[in-house]
Amino acid sequence: MIVTESPVKRVENGRGGLVGLVIAAGRSRRFGTEKAVADLLGKPLLVWAVERLRRSCALVAVNARPGSETERLALTCDLSVLHDAPGEAEGVLAGVKAGLAWADRVGARALAVSPCDAPLLPDDLFERLIRAAGEGAALAETPDGRQPLCSVWPVTALPTVTAALAGGAHPPTWRLLDGLGAARVAFADPAAFANINTRADLEEVATRLDYQR
Repeated sequence: MIVTESPVKRVENGRGGLVGLVIAAGRSRRFGTEKAVADLLGKPLLVWAVERLRRSCALVAVNARPGSETERLALTCDLSVLHDAPGEAEGVLAGVKAGLAWADRVGARALAVSPCDAPLLPDDLFERLIRAAGEGAALAETPDGRQPLCSVWPVTALPTVTAALAGGAHPPTWRLLDGLGAARVAFADPAAFANINTRADLEEVATRLDYQR
């Protein structure tokens, strides 16, 4: 894991030793450019995700590709940037592994994980996940199925995630969470977990948010 940050921060006693991670290392092929830096009602998508995590987490970091616009934006916002380990398969679990190692290093007990491209997530998402996780893990679930990118992981899961990624493997994220006995937290509205994958998606979400104002 490679970490870019200024200056080193540690978790104190506040907020139960929980830190947050925005997963933003994807290549955004369908979007055409890095969607984490795309503007939504005057604010980058990355910032929407960071602000939501900050309501529940003592510190927030960003999992991003080296040299990316997302990395530059995160550093501008004084956020730690975590890179996937060289040679590991691309995917969410590689980011989770980097996040858990960082969480351990800053003295946290658990890591809350969020996608960078789902600005409609419920306001009480992480509050409910943290409560359900207790000392373990939790993930969101809707009528459409599991939402493993919206989850809480105990730092003690680091060896399990590391072993799962050995040899270039990348098993489904939900399978690792199930193996940890993660609590499933039900949310009624699948649309709240919709990812922005195209410019049309971004425009649709902007219209919905603007209407709600």
